Amino acid sequence: MTDEVVTESVDASTWDELQTVFGTKGDPSSCWCQWFKLSRSDWDAATREDTKALLHEQVQEGSPGVIARIDGEPVGWAAVEPFSAYPALGRSPITRRREGDPEDVWAVTCFVVRIEYRKRGVARALLAGALQHARERGATIVEGYPVDPEVRPSLSAAERYHGTVSLFRDGGFEEVRRPSATRAIMRRTLN
Repeated sequence: MTDEVVTESVDASTWDELQTVFGTKGDPSSCWCQWFKLSRSDWDAATREDTKALLHEQVQEGSPGVIARIDGEPVGWAAVEPFSAYPALGRSPITRRREGDPEDVWAVTCFVVRIEYRKRGVARALLAGALQHARERGATIVEGYPVDPEVRPSLSAAERYHGTVSLFRDGGFEEVRRPSATRAIMRRTLN
């Protein structure tokens, strides 16, 4: 039997639940999904409190992603916004735009699943929720930048925050290029 995972777009009312998902230890509790939003110098200067405050502000102003719950318990998060909301994506040799790339894409950049809820379908539900979130806000194309543990099985859980190639493939995404052996650019057109 599998747990039913329910997702919804975040807003000001879900902030306390997001704090539960991000926790107080590990990478999520220091990043708060700001890695792709800040310049390198701003990132280097930011404290945990700074990045947390930035996500809090972003949630108050709009909905930068989706939250997942099992039996009402907050268990995961996925960040999804227009590519332009993530300045670091445009600077990265992995994700920057190439000739022929669509300009108006939305990007799923990050997954956080609480350790005790992993391997229960949460990431799959989050990706489906992220697609619905983007569709409801007018997105026509969504991209992901996953890692490929089939190429490098030693990828740690922390290195899989982008999602995996198989997760995106199962979510209806097609690989459009491989900037490196372990990273793919995957894209899905929304109907």
